[in-house]
Amino acid sequence: MAVPAITAAGMGSLTVVPPRQRAPVIEIRPARPGDADALGEVHAESWAAAYAPFYAAEFADAGVRDRRTRWHARIGGAGVLLLGLLDDRPSALSYTLPTESGAEIHSFYTHPDGWGSGVSPALMTATLDHLRANGFTRVHLWTLRDTPRARRFYAKAGFVETGATRAHDFGDGTPLPQVEFAREC
Repeated sequence: MAVPAITAAGMGSLTVVPPRQRAPVIEIRPARPGDADALGEVHAESWAAAYAPFYAAEFADAGVRDRRTRWHARIGGAGVLLLGLLDDRPSALSYTLPTESGAEIHSFYTHPDGWGSGVSPALMTATLDHLRANGFTRVHLWTLRDTPRARRFYAKAGFVETGATRAHDFGDGTPLPQVEFAREC
């Protein structure tokens, strides 16, 4: 039996739907001592992408190097340090500290490879759940005024700008404007 030929003659447009890709596996857990290098990598790469453009190249390079090593001292110290993994790869971190008025998200960074993956919202949800479970009712954070990606993320996560601003010098003698965001836990 002859197999009929397949041609495009007389056909309209053809839409090809690719097979569904599996959803990434996201895990959120407390950081462990063996995670320090991975936390440093997440922080350094995120900071390089989002903050380094505000600085002279030499200062930015030093800032990236410093962020690779500072997490060794923070694991197991004051505050809570959570790690977000995307398909078993460390991709995001959240570091919270108690304050007189509630809690502060002191650091929240996602590796650029994880931007848009869902790991950041999952980590924020886990951070807020952890704070609530530990009796906190309110949380705030500071972010650079001129980082629209971060500001959109925090707003989408339910944070609102409080109207408070401050200048923060990261060590190069040039203070940068920050804005405060806050929300209920």
